[in-house]
Amino acid sequence: MKFCSSCGSEIQIVIPVGDNRPRHVCGACDTIHYQNPKMVVGTIPEWEDKILLCKRAIEPRIGLWTLPAGFMENGETSQQGALRETLEEANARVELTELYSLFNLPHISQVYLLFRGRLLDLDFSPGEESLEVALFSEDEIPWDQLAFPVVIETLKLYFEDCKKGCFGLRSGTIERKRDLPLGYQTTVHD
Repeated sequence: MKFCSSCGSEIQIVIPVGDNRPRHVCGACDTIHYQNPKMVVGTIPEWEDKILLCKRAIEPRIGLWTLPAGFMENGETSQQGALRETLEEANARVELTELYSLFNLPHISQVYLLFRGRLLDLDFSPGEESLEVALFSEDEIPWDQLAFPVVIETLKLYFEDCKKGCFGLRSGTIERKRDLPLGYQTTVHD
C-alpha cells in the first residue's frame, strides 16, 4: 500500500499510539489501514464413501486437485461462502453438516474453514475455476497431485475419522519449513 484510500496521501509504516505492530498509516488524515488475515471457506463434499475434488484451472497450482474453497466475501457468513464456493467451482449443491477443520496458515496470513457437506445430487460439473471435478474414494485420491498442504492435512484427518466413524472439529497450524522434506510442518490440535 502506497497511498491512502481515504484522502490519497502517501502512507507511512509506523506503530500507532496504543498499538504494538507496524501499520500503514496516512500522515495527512491519520487513517490506519489495517491488514488482516484472509478467510478461506469451503467444503468436503461427500457422496457415500467418496468426496468431490476439483482440478484447478487457475493459479496458484493450476492443474492440481483441491477441495472446493475460496476467499470469503464481505457480507456473507462462513457457511454461505462455503456453499457459494462449492457451487462456483464444482456446480455442486451440498447440505452442510458441520464445521470440520480450522487451519491457520500464518506464513500467508490465511485461515481455512472447511465444512463437511452432503452432496444433494450427482449433477456437478467444472465451474470457471476448475478444469475437472470428480468423486474419489480414499484409495483413488491423487495424493501426489493435491494443490495445497491444508487440503492434504484435512483429507488425511477426514479419512482417519471416517475409519473411526467419529467426526469432531479438527484444528491446527500449518507453517512453512523449507528444511523439511514436504516444505511444511503441521501442528494439529484435537
